[in-house]
Amino acid sequence: MDYGTYRGILTLVILVLFIVIVAWAYSKRSKTRFKDAANVIFEDEIKHNNTLSNEEKGSEK
Repeated sequence: MDYGTYRGILTLVILVLFIVIVAWAYSKRSKTRFKDAANVIFEDEIKHNNTLSNEEKGSEK
């Protein structure tokens, strides 16, 4: 086997790996995990707003 054959096999392996990763990313099993991960940033904002509201209530007393 020469260098060109190795390159062809490596290209095929990388293509199959890419297809597997894309299939995993768009699978229904992963959808809820990705949705939760995408909304994590907003949870910090909600906690921050709740903290500010509690501090304002405490200063009004």
